[in-house]
Amino acid sequence: MIKILKFTLIILLLTTFNIKITMALEEPKYEIIKTTKDYEIRKYFNRLAVQTEYSYEDSGFRYLFNYISGENSISEKVSMTVPVTQSVKIDMTSPVAQFNKDGKMVMQFYLPSKFTIENAPQPTNNRVKLITMNGGYFAVLKYSGRSSDKNYLKKLNKLKDYLIKDQIEMLDSGTKATFNGPFTLPIFRRNEAMIKIKWN
Repeated sequence: MIKILKFTLIILLLTTFNIKITMALEEPKYEIIKTTKDYEIRKYFNRLAVQTEYSYEDSGFRYLFNYISGENSISEKVSMTVPVTQSVKIDMTSPVAQFNKDGKMVMQFYLPSKFTIENAPQPTNNRVKLITMNGGYFAVLKYSGRSSDKNYLKKLNKLKDYLIKDQIEMLDSGTKATFNGPFTLPIFRRNEAMIKIKWN
């Protein structure tokens, strides 16, 4: 019984510490345009990110983590921000629902707002690129729980159903945004399914 209590206390302390760290991290600026009982519409502004492409057999996280850990042109450590975003690379000449044949995934870390495309440290790994993420309007569904692909796709499909019902045009196939580290208990995690939309 004492061992169980100690274990529970350790988990709670790690979770609290992780939540405080996450709350302290910088997040891209946005305006909430509309809130419904199921989702919200946000207007995001242009933001700088580092990006990598990877396959289902590979992982993009380590390339981006290495960049912010100092694997860049000036060996500078870059502050972590939230969220980490993932999406499937899409052939832009195809319908929104059609994935690119090469099956590539895209992962991004947003850079702190003090950086611009001119002054941000340049990646030294050719698999990592500095990009400007164009702003726009996004429908966002927040959810807790595991940040697994299965959970994300379930929430993404719900969001798509809401947008179809509300007759809102979708401009991409969706993005998964995760805000917490692996030590955060699923009940305390903040995840989001995001879809770029046409908004008048």
